Amino acid sequence: MNAENGMISTILVATDGSEAAVVAENYAVSLAARLRARLLGISVAEDRMTRGIQEDGLGVSPPSLDALAAYLKSRAEAACRRLAERARAEGMEVSCETTQGIADDRIVARGQQADLIVLGRDGQHAGFRTGLIGSTVSGVVHKTAKSALVVPGGAQLAGPLVLAFDGSPGSRIAARVAVHLATRMGEPIHVFVDSKDKGRAVARFDEVRGIVGSLPVPVREISSTLGRPDVKIVDSAREVRAGLIVMGAYGRNRITEYFLGSNSAAVMRTSPIAVLVAR
Repeated sequence: MNAENGMISTILVATDGSEAAVVAENYAVSLAARLRARLLGISVAEDRMTRGIQEDGLGVSPPSLDALAAYLKSRAEAACRRLAERARAEGMEVSCETTQGIADDRIVARGQQADLIVLGRDGQHAGFRTGLIGSTVSGVVHKTAKSALVVPGGAQLAGPLVLAFDGSPGSRIAARVAVHLATRMGEPIHVFVDSKDKGRAVARFDEVRGIVGSLPVPVREISSTLGRPDVKIVDSAREVRAGLIVMGAYGRNRITEYFLGSNSAAVMRTSPIAVLVAR
């Protein structure tokens, strides 16, 4: 994606074949249709499953690895067929690749050809999910240099956008992405600014107004003084019935992005609304 204008012309959706992945597939297809973007797909037969069996140190004979590998390959192919059928139902075509390897590494490599990577937050092991997002999703989000959109179960592409703006370079990129999305989708933008410091909040609203400019859709401002920023962002998105939260990959303190306590990671982890982390 061109960070100067936030344009999204190619979208990659990753699917693991799970029922939970249907939500991410549907979201990506709908987004690509509304943006008139090219749609790519990828499904990875995960190497970790066969490697774990091969490395068993208990002296127990493993089951047939060829049969397991064939099953995983067939599952990946079925996931691609399902995605293709969903895209055709929307009058679109998708180029979906099946491959083998470490899923997050394969997705990141394929994502070099896209402006945005779409991932389901809850995959095959959603039933065992706790407060952490899945290892594949976390790996992709941390390794890729591209924008990533994380879709939780039940999320739908319907309603306004919430832009979380803190004045950092990452949030300026997010603002440009939000402008592009809002213009193409015809949805309003709600700009969230943490307002513990009133003077700083006013300056940030002034700055984001300059980036947003004269959009053909409404731009509304939200500020809040109490509580954690990540919780307030999610609460604000709930209140306006948002279909998407847009925020920068890095806030004002970049080092915290590598820990789950950072605002962007915390919002991705807890939000019932899809979250686009812009780069």
